[in-house]
Amino acid sequence: MSDIALKVTGVGKSYRRYKREWHRFLAWAGVTGLNAEENWVLRQISFSVAKGEAVGIIGQNGAGKSTLLKLITGTTRATEGQIEVAGRVSALLELGIGFSPELTGRQNAIHSAGLMGFSRAEIERVMPEVEEFAEIGPYFDQPLRTYSSGMTVRVAFAIATAFRPEILIVDEALSVGDARFQIKCFEKIRQFRALGTTLLFVSHDLGAILSLCDRAILLDKGNFIKEGSPQDVYDLYHAVIVEGGKPSTAAQEKIAPDRTQLVYGTREAELEDIFFVDEVGDRVEIVSVGARVTLVMSVRTNKPVVQLNAAYVISDRLGNYVFGMNTCDWQMQVENVAAGERIEFRFTFSANLGPGFYSIATAILPSALLTEGNYEWRGPALLFQVVNTSKEKFIGCSWLEQEISVGRN
Repeated sequence: MSDIALKVTGVGKSYRRYKREWHRFLAWAGVTGLNAEENWVLRQISFSVAKGEAVGIIGQNGAGKSTLLKLITGTTRATEGQIEVAGRVSALLELGIGFSPELTGRQNAIHSAGLMGFSRAEIERVMPEVEEFAEIGPYFDQPLRTYSSGMTVRVAFAIATAFRPEILIVDEALSVGDARFQIKCFEKIRQFRALGTTLLFVSHDLGAILSLCDRAILLDKGNFIKEGSPQDVYDLYHAVIVEGGKPSTAAQEKIAPDRTQLVYGTREAELEDIFFVDEVGDRVEIVSVGARVTLVMSVRTNKPVVQLNAAYVISDRLGNYVFGMNTCDWQMQVENVAAGERIEFRFTFSANLGPGFYSIATAILPSALLTEGNYEWRGPALLFQVVNTSKEKFIGCSWLEQEISVGRN
């Protein structure tokens, strides 16, 4: 494992339910044949994480993400399989768990660091940094019972990251707290990454996964579904949510030697073509900042549908959503479409985007909500580039028309 920080091989976790409580004591004593009911929350999970790599764990509630992290940190034992960890692990699972409400923030921080195995001298050395990072002022020396939940999170995160670990595990711990402190925490994680810390990160936040992670793993109902690039795995996760489980209709379609797209849905209707046209009607693949363009989506129905809507979302090169729109919200749906009809949806707008590469994902559906039905979701359906040919120099992902005045009093 010289270059491997974490290796998970065939890991599973089951919880046994016994008909009689005293059967559990017999099982602990080694008695077999007690006919317990087994509930497997994880089964045959295998993957490895290289030193310095950041891997996101994605899945719905109940997928087994938190259980997996508890197995890796050793707070619970696997029923089957093996877990190998190289280096010290710091886990941000449930921040503040184990704190005493009667102790002050400082005392709780000292106690937690001691449980992590650090000496008194090491703890005293970092305590000023912990106090400064937590930013709770005189409350640091007040009992924890006087704290808000956000203040508790601040102290817990500050002490958990006071010493750089070889492996950092974060499980939705940053969903609590104000936006400013969340930004500060993410910056701390990025600093650890730059210094070579391996990161295992659980979140439902696509932006955070794309920003922090090199790779992602999708779990569903305790099973390993897919690993790959964060965007590809998140797209499949999207399909899992829409279809209520492992999607039988989802497929990766190869549309170029180096390009695939994820397509899923019931296929009563599907996208035939998608492209941009400029103001004179010519197709364009490169769009100028602020130019007036029309996105054309050509849709064919394979079966009769009562209602047909089209939607699209533009993402930047990192996969962050930039803008999305659907015809349902504009009450522009098409009613009673026969099988074999072709419907053209046109969205005209000014491309007030920053220079760079973008992608478009599309959805053909009966209503505004994918969870209420989905004929086809396709992503990325189109790639395009935005260049600045006529605007003043600017930075960022959006062009904002400016009027600037300067006065001297």
